[in-house]
Amino acid sequence: MVSTCRRRQHLNIDMNQVLTAHAKLTISLRITGVRPDGYHLIDAEMVSIGLTDTITLAPGDGIEVTGPYAEGIPTDRSNLVSKVLEDQRRHVTIDKRIPHGGGLGGGSTDAAAVLRALGHRLDADGFRQAARWGADIPFCLIGGRARVRGIGDELTPLPHIDRSVTLVIPPLRVSTPAVYRRWDELGGPVAPGPNDLEPAALDLVPELARWRDLIGNATGRVPVLAGSGATWWVHGNHTIALSDLDRQGATVIATNTVRPEADGKAAEPTTS
Repeated sequence: MVSTCRRRQHLNIDMNQVLTAHAKLTISLRITGVRPDGYHLIDAEMVSIGLTDTITLAPGDGIEVTGPYAEGIPTDRSNLVSKVLEDQRRHVTIDKRIPHGGGLGGGSTDAAAVLRALGHRLDADGFRQAARWGADIPFCLIGGRARVRGIGDELTPLPHIDRSVTLVIPPLRVSTPAVYRRWDELGGPVAPGPNDLEPAALDLVPELARWRDLIGNATGRVPVLAGSGATWWVHGNHTIALSDLDRQGATVIATNTVRPEADGKAAEPTTS
């Protein structure tokens, strides 16, 4: 179990708290090495986007998950929110708008939102501790735009850049650990595009290639896999061009990059 940081606060058990958790989008990802303990070292650019989960903390116990992506989300101690709460008794409701297994850091950003409410330290020690729960949690703690290195625990904030992006979420789920294992099995390929995990994900889940080609043909742009997948993304708003993919079971969302939590509110995503 991860030890509790010194500045952790206890939540007021008599009050409801409503928290917003922004999805993260990996703009670029290079794998720079593998530690002796098996953890992969990365050098990535990550940004927060306006696709969000809403977390409500209330008196009581247990986790309840609602929303369009509730299916498959664990409600036991394996849920990252439950892990970071540790011994604090709260009833947690997660309105799930970030897809599970989509490469958008949904579980990590939920946990990070709770950690912020607990007063988790936003410094090097706090990031190292948070990375033991999940590699995306340190970035999700600060949000905005950052260069992310190490095992996700070395963060360098970067200036905000306004970007509009379109996400295509196929009716597929991809396991991040399985993609990293396949990357190892393939000998650690360097991708021709910005995401080194893309060749491994395509080898593990060949159906991803069909969605990539559909998106590319419809938009005239080269799609990029979001982290380990299954979400593909392209620059700009292409919801009209991609509207036919809805009928094939995908969800198409146009959204924007957002500033860190303290700097302003997120733009609402639009869904075709």
